[in-house]
Amino acid sequence: MKTNNPIQAKESEKVIRQLLKEIGENPEREGLQGTPERVVRMWGELFKGYDPQQAPKITTFRNGNDGIIYDQMIVDTGTFHSQCEHHMLPFFGRYWFAYIPHPKGKLLGLSKIARTVDYFSAKLQIQERLVAEIVRYIEKALDDTYPPLGIALMMQGEHLCKTMRGAKKQGTMTTTRLTGIFIEKQEVRQEFLNLTK
Repeated sequence: MKTNNPIQAKESEKVIRQLLKEIGENPEREGLQGTPERVVRMWGELFKGYDPQQAPKITTFRNGNDGIIYDQMIVDTGTFHSQCEHHMLPFFGRYWFAYIPHPKGKLLGLSKIARTVDYFSAKLQIQERLVAEIVRYIEKALDDTYPPLGIALMMQGEHLCKTMRGAKKQGTMTTTRLTGIFIEKQEVRQEFLNLTK
């Protein structure tokens, strides 16, 4: 949804007003005046993952360019929030990302991992697809004569579609995506998993 298009924004605002009526609300009451416009602006932010123009540009550096060759595990952690595609309710939590660069390959600009997580989280998602899309995008950025020795991503999220409705149980869902040495070598996989505890 492109909220900078006033015609499209007005149509979306009409939909929000209708939804408010459907749940038994009066969209004209004082507390709800301006809500449709706010929701449309919020959608532009929460669902930026549908806009290819906002995809992160992944900065990479040639390993060894500054005289240091790095071939050990590099780990980044952070938080994420997304929207469940089944009930359009939020799910959110933590992620742990790791990769082992090839000595002759590329290194990632560290902030780009968080930006990639945010971009692919910003659309209707399931957590299983989310981990796969993030890893695939980063793999493509590092695609080289010397690709990384392996990439690992674990995401642990609480899903409000489980907490607030249906089962009404608190808990988290954990999904992982592993490539290369993280699959092939149990000790490398275990080192990563130890870091996530």
